[in-house]
Amino acid sequence: MRVALFLTCVNDTLYPDTGRAVVKLLTRLGVEVDFPMAQTCCGQAHYNTGYRHQAEPLARRFADVFRGYDAIVTPSGSCGAMVRELYPRMGERAQAEGRGGSLSAALAPVIPKTYELTEFLVDVLGVTDVGAYYPHTVTYHPTCHGLRSLGLGERPRRLLEAVKGLELVELPGAEECCGFGGTFAVKNADVSAAMGADKVRNAAETGAEVLCAADNSCLMHIGGTMTRLGSGMLSVHIAEILAGTEEESTV
Repeated sequence: MRVALFLTCVNDTLYPDTGRAVVKLLTRLGVEVDFPMAQTCCGQAHYNTGYRHQAEPLARRFADVFRGYDAIVTPSGSCGAMVRELYPRMGERAQAEGRGGSLSAALAPVIPKTYELTEFLVDVLGVTDVGAYYPHTVTYHPTCHGLRSLGLGERPRRLLEAVKGLELVELPGAEECCGFGGTFAVKNADVSAAMGADKVRNAAETGAEVLCAADNSCLMHIGGTMTRLGSGMLSVHIAEILAGTEEESTV
């Protein structure tokens, strides 16, 4: 199996440790991972802000860069949802506007091969116990794209429940949005901040040491809110939890 890591802009710029954790985890599970250096933005920010046509060249580039791999794995529910849910719509709209089917044809090979990390682990590799160790109390926030667009369901929870030393506690109002929403946080700052504060207060009620999610864009918003409110909790991507082992923790 030829697997490519689609790291995404946010992770590449701000959270490279998440990418390293994905490679470490998949390699431990016997997967050979490639990192195509030509990868860039998937176009999600452009598309969601209304610049649909400007997103199309980025979608074509994604298809060119990742064509030929058996699977494309990303540690981002939102970018995974862009490829799986919105790329087909982009192609359909191009055809409806009389611009032909070339965009749909270019994107078709990569859409079904793109997986969010926990999907790939559970559905493709067929594992829930990845041999991880993380001796902390953790609460899990299911991000909107992962929950509603990709339908990740219980996959992340099943992986976390199998981690040795980890105590998973329920997050009140877990399915409520954290308030990030990309440019929503910029255009509607007050509403976004209020939603983030609600999420952090709910997390604090659990008594957990760590809030975990599968998307660093949401964790950036939640983590920043935690810092401003002085909650003392950490925000950690699920890949970094799953990549840890008991042997390393004793070094």
